[in-house]
Amino acid sequence: MGSRHPLDLIRLPLLCAAALALPLAAGCSADASSGEKTAQPASLQELAKQTDCKVTGTRKVEDLEQGNCKTSLGRYVLVSFTTDKGMNAWLHEAKPWGGWYLVGARWIAVSEKPTLESLRKELGGKIVQGDHHGTGHSGGQHG
Repeated sequence: MGSRHPLDLIRLPLLCAAALALPLAAGCSADASSGEKTAQPASLQELAKQTDCKVTGTRKVEDLEQGNCKTSLGRYVLVSFTTDKGMNAWLHEAKPWGGWYLVGARWIAVSEKPTLESLRKELGGKIVQGDHHGTGHSGGQHG
């Protein structure tokens, strides 16, 4: 059937806990003088409440919890983590699959970039792009 998306692979953080961690956690809070919201650690339920989402399809493992949302902002997946190390390992494994990620303080939202830009107004965080495939461009951090 083809490759699986990282959202289907919630076991990866457990398998990759010892993997290299990306130093993203320090870059997740916005400059207070910029007027942007500062990302705060939050559980899946707290993230859902902040975005007016009734979470469906929840999955929970030892160090993360994931759920799906569909609101007026769009469709997105929320993932909350118990540690920065677990979040960074998950993101390290997810980025090669491409896509867009809103990275907060021990949480990540996954969706299309316009949806994440809207969520960023509610949650704070930094938008990170996964790797491109076949375009000759590499992924990077935006916003």
